[in-house]
Amino acid sequence: MRPSKVRPSQPQQGAALLTAMLTVALVATLAAGAAWQQWRQVSVERAQRTQQQMAWVLLGALDWARLVLREDANAGTVDHLSEPWALTLQEAKLSSFLNLDGRANDAPEIEDAFLSGRITDLQSRLNAFNLIKDKKLSASDFQSFERLWRLLGLPETELVQLCLQLQASAAGQGALWPQQLQDLRHLGVSAQRLQTLSAWVTWLPARTAVNVNTAAPEVLVAALPGLDLAGAQSLVRQRALAHFKTVDEALRLSPAGGSGGSGGTTQAGSEAVQLGVSSRFFQVHGQLRLGGLTVDQLSILQREGPQIQVLSRHQGSLQSR
Repeated sequence: MRPSKVRPSQPQQGAALLTAMLTVALVATLAAGAAWQQWRQVSVERAQRTQQQMAWVLLGALDWARLVLREDANAGTVDHLSEPWALTLQEAKLSSFLNLDGRANDAPEIEDAFLSGRITDLQSRLNAFNLIKDKKLSASDFQSFERLWRLLGLPETELVQLCLQLQASAAGQGALWPQQLQDLRHLGVSAQRLQTLSAWVTWLPARTAVNVNTAAPEVLVAALPGLDLAGAQSLVRQRALAHFKTVDEALRLSPAGGSGGSGGTTQAGSEAVQLGVSSRFFQVHGQLRLGGLTVDQLSILQREGPQIQVLSRHQGSLQSR
């Protein structure tokens, strides 16, 4: 007898087909996962490399700002808003700085990079550091801040509380002595209030005078007792025509009057007000935009003659949509 041929049953064929399909799906899933992981790693590395390159460019821009301030120091001791350092660098293609001869750049991505920046005189603002002198409240500086608070419509109780906290900090009690304006949050000043005050108030590591050539009208009102906002705005218009070479020159044109010299303490009314026509502290803000990524760098510089020291440097990035 011829043995009969054994045929696989229908369920066995279905199970084999299902196993094959599951195997193919599993392999495809693993391959897709591996490809996604590789793509993600490449993207992260590319983003990190781009951010690092942008940071180096901004560091170069900071060196350029230091050079501008050093040349300004060599040109004279009076600082005003008609000098090269005060000119804002509007957003421009980075290639226009790196490729002045007009030839195509070797790095095509540079064509999509845009650089902007500005230098701000920090002595155009009231220095909160001045509020405490020899671990005691400085009456004249408190009165200057009081006038600014009143002009801005802020509750004066907040200023009193801030001064009490600063006194305690100077005496080694309570919060640590601030190192920057944002540190005032530890002394009870809210982030929203600091945002409001940042245009007129700063924190510097030493006592400073207000530069009458760069201060905003609100700061001039605070620094000069007897000067109202209209008078301060008139003073700003006059210095736009010709900057003040001495504090005396500014005071002669000011309704507040008074007498002084090229800088230092000026007597106006019954209060001693620190005014000057030169500055030592500057803020450099640089911004680089490349594609959808924007990197900001904020630095504070101290100038002592031709020596320029970087006191702080903060950098942040923003991924635009």
